[in-house]
Amino acid sequence: MSEESQELGITESKSHRPGEWYAEVVQKAGLADYAPMGGFIVTKPRGYALWEGVQDALDGWFKETGVDNVYFPLFIPESYLEREKDVVEGFDPEVAWVTQGGHNELEERLAVRPTSESIIAPFMADWVRSHRDLPLRLNQWCSVVRWEATDTKPFFRTKEFLWQEGHTAHETHQDAWEEVWTRLEQYERLYTDVLAIPVLKGKKPEHDKFPGADTTTTVECLMPDGKSVQGGTSHHLGQSFADAFDITFVDEDETERTAHTASWGVSWRALGALIMTHSDDQGLVLPPTIAPTQVAIVPIWQEDTEEQVLSYASEVAEELEAAGVRVVLDDRDGRNPGFKFNEHELEGVPLRIEIGPNEATDDELTLVHRPDSEKLVVDREGAADTVQEHLDTVYAKLYAAAEETLEANVRTAESAEEIMGTIGRHGGYVKVPWCGDEACEAVIKEKVAAEIVMQPLAEESPETDGEPESPADPDATCPICGDPADQIAYFARTY
Repeated sequence: MSEESQELGITESKSHRPGEWYAEVVQKAGLADYAPMGGFIVTKPRGYALWEGVQDALDGWFKETGVDNVYFPLFIPESYLEREKDVVEGFDPEVAWVTQGGHNELEERLAVRPTSESIIAPFMADWVRSHRDLPLRLNQWCSVVRWEATDTKPFFRTKEFLWQEGHTAHETHQDAWEEVWTRLEQYERLYTDVLAIPVLKGKKPEHDKFPGADTTTTVECLMPDGKSVQGGTSHHLGQSFADAFDITFVDEDETERTAHTASWGVSWRALGALIMTHSDDQGLVLPPTIAPTQVAIVPIWQEDTEEQVLSYASEVAEELEAAGVRVVLDDRDGRNPGFKFNEHELEGVPLRIEIGPNEATDDELTLVHRPDSEKLVVDREGAADTVQEHLDTVYAKLYAAAEETLEANVRTAESAEEIMGTIGRHGGYVKVPWCGDEACEAVIKEKVAAEIVMQPLAEESPETDGEPESPADPDATCPICGDPADQIAYFARTY
């Protein structure tokens, strides 16, 4: 291997040093760089293209279900933030404040938004007058700042991050629950249908719900290193925000009533989960659904076959492009085929097509799948359909591998020691009966830095009102304190 190829390749091991490996993949695959201020990153074109893929999928689904996009200011007056005391208490250690504008000290501090309920809710109150104005569904794509990151991990842990935040108002408690469930299902769809990652769906324990919420629901993804990622959350806010900001409406009987609200969001942490789940020691691995380049065509020629090979490769590229495939014809003259293969593997291109004089003569294509380097020779005729079939196969391979990891890493335990030992040895999820007492979680958290990340719901339906699933055994006891357990909890370490 040339020095150039060695510089291009990944030097860290995913299995032995996952943190260092992840950082190297992010940088060498051209996704992001570290900013000069600690806790911030610069997102490069290839990384931002992945975020646009997430945006495109979700934004379309949101609009299909009655959501309008808006944009609210980056800064929130302190008096607005204080109107919802639970939000202030929940985010206070993480809020960045602006105290000076130009040379003048501000009369009122401005918070750099950690979340936008407190700036959006007052306007919702102005825009809602009658039951005819409901439901009101707003969403904004923006960045937020939470001054809590110490060890920067691009897309997983940064002080500023990109996300979408939806904010909605409804006539009834049940209407708000249906909204919560709609968004949770859309987040599940994002992971399973776009990112090729299976998820667990449920709720956060009461002590870990969003500040001011009645219930927080979540989708959780298991990473290959055994840690869980909170993939997206959807909150039933009840009437706390509506009471604080006077979001009221006149119903059909001319009676003034208080609205019920919900909020929901996914951040670019989804990109961290994508990178961590599928990538390997050769670099980035991307599902074709979101890959900026789905197919790389690499022509291989000698001087006497150059014209034949390049002409044939160009025809194939044009056919694929006309069929809507995101294809690159890599006909660079200054790079040898081996370098090109390594580069496209590093950048996560799902499918490579190799075309040499044999393929051009025999009217064939050689296809190579990125996840496992499977190589197949196929007929040139019907190339667009064939390529799409293989892209679907690549997606299926990625999802199946992630699903196998998840299914193999949900375990049970019958004591606190067994919970801690299992997480210590294997990582993954430990599913146990739970009494509902936060103190029991604290015992595990203190010893092995694992927490309750999710509680499965009694039924996957808004009608359950967020009730957690109960153990199959009515006499089940909490493995930590021994008290009766009427809930199920999943413990895991987290990002």
